[in-house]
Amino acid sequence: MRAVGPPVAAAAVALALLSGWTAVGGAGRQRPVEAGPGWLLLPTAGGSTATAAFFTVRNPGDVPDELVGAQWEFGGRITLKRHQHQGASGRWEPVAALPVPERGELVMSPEDADLMITNPPPLRAGQWVEFTLSFRHSPELKVRAEVVPPGGRRNG
Repeated sequence: MRAVGPPVAAAAVALALLSGWTAVGGAGRQRPVEAGPGWLLLPTAGGSTATAAFFTVRNPGDVPDELVGAQWEFGGRITLKRHQHQGASGRWEPVAALPVPERGELVMSPEDADLMITNPPPLRAGQWVEFTLSFRHSPELKVRAEVVPPGGRRNG
């Protein structure tokens, strides 16, 4: 019985600690997503009637989330897009949601995912624009994006 005592006691202590951690919300805990400032591509004069915004969204929680929509201060339509790779080429497709993995990030970029904005109003380089991002589980998040010219891209 002496040989069994210490392992059983250690298991009981570990079980008590894990139960306490779970009881106070430490296990499987959902926390709201976070994002810092992003960037918005300045449309070229006489060029496209659309542009794109990019953000890095961080999920500090243990539960995955999804970006399900976005709005900006000018109104109008914003579409969530993802690049579908097909060998050396690919195409853009609208998506219903962009995943934000647990304890991970959604890093939007011209090569992967973005917020496509059709018919934007006139914008100028250096201007800051307000966005509201909507998520499946987290509350809405107000963020800003700086308008940058082509080639002036920054990481979100």
